[in-house]
Amino acid sequence: LQAMSGNEQDWLALRPQEPSPSQCCGSGCKPCIYDVYEKELAQWERAKAMQDKSLLVGKKEQSNNSELNPDTFTAFSVSSVEQLTEDTYQYKFELPGNSSLRLSLGQHIVLRGVVNGLEVQRAYTPISPGNAEGYFEVLIKCYEAGLMSQYIKTWKRGDVVFWRGPFGGFPYQPNKHGELLMLASGTGLAPMIPILQSITDDEEDETFVTLVGCFPTFDKIYLKPLLQDLARYWNIRIFYILSQETSLEKLPGSYQENAYTGHLNEDLMKTIINSCRKRPFVLICGSSTFNEDMRRYLKAAGIEENSCFVF
Repeated sequence: LQAMSGNEQDWLALRPQEPSPSQCCGSGCKPCIYDVYEKELAQWERAKAMQDKSLLVGKKEQSNNSELNPDTFTAFSVSSVEQLTEDTYQYKFELPGNSSLRLSLGQHIVLRGVVNGLEVQRAYTPISPGNAEGYFEVLIKCYEAGLMSQYIKTWKRGDVVFWRGPFGGFPYQPNKHGELLMLASGTGLAPMIPILQSITDDEEDETFVTLVGCFPTFDKIYLKPLLQDLARYWNIRIFYILSQETSLEKLPGSYQENAYTGHLNEDLMKTIINSCRKRPFVLICGSSTFNEDMRRYLKAAGIEENSCFVF
């Protein structure tokens, strides 16, 4: 075999690296990390065919101008860490000047972490209002064995972490739906919060909302003060479904009438839908099994696929 020429080696060194599966967060981002790779590869092939290195775009792997960008990672610094439950934390990030992420409702952003030399990416939905100035906040559940969790657990104030986005989101329009039924499991609450806040902040928006939050126990309900505030609005109802509580007697009075023990099943789903003031449009966010179960129960209750949106 002929030895590879120096020129060939130079070109090979410039070839973009294919992402590893751990680098894809699996949330259907546009562009996905694989789309970015395909684009860079096509550029590399064109440049190589023409033997012109100036056609290669400088790699914009990350930037420090603190403008969130879907194609490249931007550095943001952690301004506070608050533990909400034994495994869930609220992280606040600084935005320079009084800038805002300008997210539309329920959009997610992708975090990049490196654990034991392996790059991992995961998607999270900020819970701060999309127009919040000077900061954004993210709710994150840390798992014992989770790769990304091991990285996140080391964060302290002043640390710099990398995000790209935004992606996805729900195209919410005030008064478009008579009632929104939000089905959230655990941190699936995150995309619901900005939507709820935009409804309560807009006096002209008369959309009814029924939020159903599924948690193991009362202690594991996140953001209780915020949810209690939201539930005071005339058009917002909040139910809690606690899978590991055996009785509601120990719960504070204000929660007892709006809480159920056990799991959100087909019968309970029908009861909740029948109690809605209008035919609901449904938003779902949880694990993939939770999302599948919810779709099944909704179908049994006569709610069509086109009246559902899954984050």
